[in-house]
Amino acid sequence: MTDKQITSYPKEKINILLLENISDTAVKFFKDNGYTSVKKITGALSEEDLIREVKDVHLLGIRSKTQITPRVLDAAKKLQAIGCFCIGVNQVDLKYAKQQGVAVFNAPYSNTRSVAELVIGLSILLIRRIVDKNKAAHEGIWLKDAKGSYEMRGKTLGIVGYGNIGTQVSVLAEALGMQVIFYDTITKLPLGNAVAKKSLKDLVSQADIITLHVPETNSTKNLINKNVIKNFKKGSILINYARGEVVDLEALAKALQEGQMSGAAVDVYPWEPEKNGDKFTTPLQGLPNVILTPHIGGSTEEAQQNIGEDVSNKLFQYLEMGVSIGSHTVPPLSLPPQEGAHRILHVHRNVPGVLSAINTTLANNKINILGQYLKTNDEIGYVVLDLDRKISNTAVNLLKEVKDTIKVRLLY
Repeated sequence: MTDKQITSYPKEKINILLLENISDTAVKFFKDNGYTSVKKITGALSEEDLIREVKDVHLLGIRSKTQITPRVLDAAKKLQAIGCFCIGVNQVDLKYAKQQGVAVFNAPYSNTRSVAELVIGLSILLIRRIVDKNKAAHEGIWLKDAKGSYEMRGKTLGIVGYGNIGTQVSVLAEALGMQVIFYDTITKLPLGNAVAKKSLKDLVSQADIITLHVPETNSTKNLINKNVIKNFKKGSILINYARGEVVDLEALAKALQEGQMSGAAVDVYPWEPEKNGDKFTTPLQGLPNVILTPHIGGSTEEAQQNIGEDVSNKLFQYLEMGVSIGSHTVPPLSLPPQEGAHRILHVHRNVPGVLSAINTTLANNKINILGQYLKTNDEIGYVVLDLDRKISNTAVNLLKEVKDTIKVRLLY
């Protein structure tokens, strides 16, 4: 097998669609690897527009705005994989994608440093009340005053969600001389001198600054509500650079207006505009010592480049070698290419007897299996077969007829 002949399907006929202004790093990656049919669109698409665009697409790249619904997946008959060029995958109907045998990848670590640095920066601005002083200076008012301004050193930072971002924030905060406490529903090993708290109430009642780094799930919706805010330390600060549904913004606004809290920084909202320039409203607008940003927590040049490289490489590895490590839908398999063989990928419903049917079908047609790998999850099974080159096309047609088959692809 030569480098020029990796896939059985001509590279120029593989259609790649990238939405939401995904980094040009991704475009360059695919073109450098011989894929010439790469289309990039600046914004997100509505469901109807996406259904029209995705008809002949093999690889689809999105960020957080594009919604991948069952209707979209039904329309994408040639779709092999979706790359979410961001941290989350909640914009994709994962259950339906799994049933369709579509691999879904993301970049869970690539922008963690960008978010962590910004959280520390926001903490300094808020605890020093720089927001109010900046506003006054722009309005021509000289507001030289130390009242209500504090150092970070010696203060307590409370981290809700001690994962990839939370742990990096923890390390940076300790470097500034802060005491770090954290709360997570899963037992986590503390870094440095960080201390785990047994409950959210314990954390918010002790922290001067609370920063949220949790996913959007049913259990985290309105995690920070009026009842929880009542337990906040008076004069504390809240930072939400996690997910929009995690905080009850009306309750937060009331706490800020009444002086229960002294400041907040919010980057994500229950509702967000579709594109730049659209009107945006939130109950937090106009409140003192509040920083509002338009979902840019991980938006740095470095993060976008890292995400572009990470997700593109995962899509490429799946397309050319069948490697599914990091997929949220297709069971994880990683294996080297086999010389002197053709590789076939078989995705099927995870029911008893499919592997036996595959082997029986091939054996009955005197097709020799040189290598075989199987991995399953709750919904589907993923088999990689290395077969004799002479009869690989026959094998593909036979495997398509195996009961409970979802997808069959001749890789090379």
